[in-house]
This record gives sequence, C-alpha cells and structure tokens, in this order.
Amino acid sequence: MAIKKIVENVINVGVEHWDREIFDSLIPLPDGTTYNSYVIKGSEKIALIDTVDETKGHLLKENLKNLGIERLDYIIANHAEQDHSGYIPAILNMFPGAKVVTNTKCKGMLIDLLHVKDEDFIVIEDGEEISLGDKTLKFILTPWVHWPETMSTYLKEDKILFSCDFFGSHYATSDTFVVDEAKTLMDAKRYYAEIMMPFRKMVARNVEKVNQYELNMIAPSHGPVYKNPKLIINAYKEWVSDDVKNVVLLLYISMHGSTEKIAEHLIDSLIAKGIEVKPFNVLTADIGQIAIAMVDACTIILASPMVLAGAHPGMISVAHLANALRPKVKNAAIVGSYGWGGNMVEQIKSVIPNLKVDLFEPVLIKGLPRDDDYKKLDKLIDEVAAKHVIDCNL
Repeated sequence: MAIKKIVENVINVGVEHWDREIFDSLIPLPDGTTYNSYVIKGSEKIALIDTVDETKGHLLKENLKNLGIERLDYIIANHAEQDHSGYIPAILNMFPGAKVVTNTKCKGMLIDLLHVKDEDFIVIEDGEEISLGDKTLKFILTPWVHWPETMSTYLKEDKILFSCDFFGSHYATSDTFVVDEAKTLMDAKRYYAEIMMPFRKMVARNVEKVNQYELNMIAPSHGPVYKNPKLIINAYKEWVSDDVKNVVLLLYISMHGSTEKIAEHLIDSLIAKGIEVKPFNVLTADIGQIAIAMVDACTIILASPMVLAGAHPGMISVAHLANALRPKVKNAAIVGSYGWGGNMVEQIKSVIPNLKVDLFEPVLIKGLPRDDDYKKLDKLIDEVAAKHVIDCNL
C-alpha cells in the first residue's frame, strides 16, 4: 500500500488486503479490506494510531521506513481486535521507547491477546488528552462498537475522528478518500449489519456522542476516509433508528420444489400488494447480503421444508444468524412444507428469542400446495400487508 497523506503531518501508513475473502472465518469480503494505520507527527512527539493485521505487518514496517519514521512516542490502541492490534508487539520492538496508549479494558485485552507487558502502557480515561506539541489527541470511549473496550481518537487541531471499526467498511480501494459514495455506503452498511447491528442501541448512543464534536473528517481503520462526515453519520442514524421499511425478507430452502412454490407465491403476491420483497435461497446466498437486508426489513419470513421432523439445518443456521444480529424487524412468519409431520415451528421459535417480533400464524403445507393452501398463504399475505401499513407508517 502506498503512503497516503490525509492532511499535513497526518499520514495513512496502513495496508490494503486486496484478496482477503473471509473475516473471522465467518464474514465474506467481496471487496477485500484495508487495515488503516495513521501516523500523527506533532512538533514534539509522534503517534501511531492503530497498527495492522500481523500477516501484513511487514508492509506497515516498510511504510514507516519509507516515511522516515525513526522514533515513535505513542501507539494508540483504539481496539484490541488483532486486525488492528496484531502488529503492536513488533512495533514496540522496533521503537523501544514507545508506549501503548489505551483505556483500562483495552489494556487488559491486549495483555491477554498479545502478551503486551504492563510497563509498556499508558492508561487514559474518557475525555483525556495527550499533547504532541502542536497537535492534541483526545480520547473518546465508544464501547460496544463492536467490542466492549473500543474507543475513538480525536485530533483536535485538524478535527479528524480516528474511529477504528466505528463507521468502517470492508472495502479495499486505492482511493484515500471516499469517491464513490453509493459504493462506500453499501460496503459500510454490510459492515454495520454484520458486526455493529447486534449492539444497535449502544451504537446509537455513540453516534450521538461523537457527533457532538466538530468533524472535518472521519478516518476509520477499514475503508476510505470521509471528507464529508455527515454522509456516514446520517446513514448510521437511519440504520440505528427504530424505523423500518416496507420490505419483506424472505429466507427459503426447497428440497423437492414444494417450498419453492410457496416462496414463489409469496413473492408475487407481496409485490402485488406494493411490498418490496428481498428473497434469498439461504443455501447459496451471501450471508452479508442477507445481513444487509435485515437492517431495514419490517418482516422476516422463514420458509423451510421439514427434515427428519425438524427444520432444514440451513434454516436453523440462518435463524441463528438473525438471532445473533438482532435486527429491528417488527414481524416474523414461519412457513413450509412437510411429508408426515414434525416440530419445525417450535424448533425455529426456540432459535430466535432475541427477535422481538409479532409472529404470524404459521402456514405448514403437506406436500405440494393445493388451492386451500394458497388461500392460507393469501391470508398471511393480507395480514403482513395490514401490519406494514402500521409499522411502516404507510
């Protein structure tokens, strides 16, 4: 990665990971990612804000060398997760006089995760400042975006918020700043859905907390820098709000065609009611796209065949994902087909206790749907449409 100037004496020395395909052995990365790391050169002292994933640390080392950095006074650790902290031990070896500046909780996690020594830390409190001479760093605790120890660093003179994962996007690009706003926001929404949404209420409080500061830029540790901070702040305000859209998220699996016919009827009939439908065959879908659709959806419909008297394992898996992500969805329905019976409804309900939804009457169909079965589906569709009028303020 090339060295990228943000403003005078503020430089991104991080690394692009163009071909990383999955994160945390869970999250697909269709656009790769970046590990942004920022050098702040004050008139008296020099700080490095966050490092990079250890696998790409040699590139950070090369960037620091090419920038002519011969000393570091501070390594600011906004977050203990290893894609940002992983190269801290190596940086401490390169710059023996440097101190890791972070909060108490993050210090404990860095000791556990990376075996950083106690004497290598300076512990700060919320709102505390450190002077670099003509530049001042102020530390803002922002817990649960998305770990309990996370914080942001505010460069007072240049009015730049270094937010680490907060406002980030898994988006590898050679652009220093946001160029394609629509593309960046879509990657940021995927990022929010996958790791921030479970903590929506706490994220909302932290959005308001940092929005109190005058911001010229937001510089996250994944993705490009925002010269227009309101772009991402306003997007976050929408995502974390309780408002939902006139959208049904339809998650389905079909083994021999019966559930597929149910799904097709739901799609056509809901669209005819003026409802946007986002259907996903969960066996082939990108879970990131499913997560994005969960951010705004008013209703989730889970459509599954019964397998050995229970739901298809793939449906249990995606139901578990929904339960973990805790979307603000208002309603849910369970539909499907069966051959001889089972307990699919109770099984799925037991997997989604975190979804605070109104649950429609399930529709379970034996074999291929008949006319009477389609009438039951139509009744469900009418009920969904009526609820959307209320829940979506139509």
